[in-house]
Amino acid sequence: MNRQRAREVFGSVIPAMVTPFKADGSLDLDAAQTLADHLVAKGCDGILLSGTTGESPTTHTPEKNDLIRVVKDAVGDRAKIMAGAGSNDTKHAARIGAQAVEAGADSLLIVSPYYNKPSQAGIAAHIVEIAKAGDVPVMVYDIPGRTGVKIGPEANEIIVADPRIIAVKDATGDVVGGIARGREHDLAIYSGDDALNFSFGALGGAGFVSVVAHAAPDRYRAMADALEADDVKKAAQLHHELLPLVDAVMGEGLGAVMAKTAVALQGIIPSATFRLPLLPATDEQVAKLRSAMETLNYL
Repeated sequence: MNRQRAREVFGSVIPAMVTPFKADGSLDLDAAQTLADHLVAKGCDGILLSGTTGESPTTHTPEKNDLIRVVKDAVGDRAKIMAGAGSNDTKHAARIGAQAVEAGADSLLIVSPYYNKPSQAGIAAHIVEIAKAGDVPVMVYDIPGRTGVKIGPEANEIIVADPRIIAVKDATGDVVGGIARGREHDLAIYSGDDALNFSFGALGGAGFVSVVAHAAPDRYRAMADALEADDVKKAAQLHHELLPLVDAVMGEGLGAVMAKTAVALQGIIPSATFRLPLLPATDEQVAKLRSAMETLNYL
């Protein structure tokens, strides 16, 4: 898959956008529009809605669809909208995907089924079934640390036969293996780990699906542009500048919490409200995040 073609479909700097809630826990659609507009204005050319960072396990399908509609209205043709269609129930995920497309999603992100640990053939059948239901370009999400199973060669061979499946969000931690998968199976590879964005990009990745880009969208845009221009030195400098912020957001595995806290600290959304089982960041976590953001002049 040509990297440029993938970027036209998905974008290259794609924040996995948090889902703003009001103090009572209801969806804050106005804040979602404000946040999406901010991210795009700062250089993001794609937005992922209802991923794990968007608290997809605790938002309901009508809410997901409302979110797509209002964000699409906010960003217009300035950015592509990708919607998460993840579930370990294939029929449910297919309905989520089909409804997301009806609501205006340009593409779907399909995570491998989690917890029930199917065979590689079962993983592939799950992904293809959802892709058929949505009938738009698909990015597959490989994150074995959360799903319990890796999308291996057998599944890859099956899914690439579907022309809708053109990219992988790789959060396996294996940069070399991820890039090799892309070359072997003609798939565009996107980094799904902010600590590895530079590494994936330097080896030919198509872009980043990022959590930390909430706090630093302009720097991730600059890194992507530097890599595209083969200015590895500049990209590496930006990568090293961002590492303390990456640690503050992702270091304890609480990316959804810390990303939402970051944009609340900046005043982009009114509050960092969560739905259980997620809890607000501790004072210590907020202090570490604030320090990293202040160092980069984001506060």
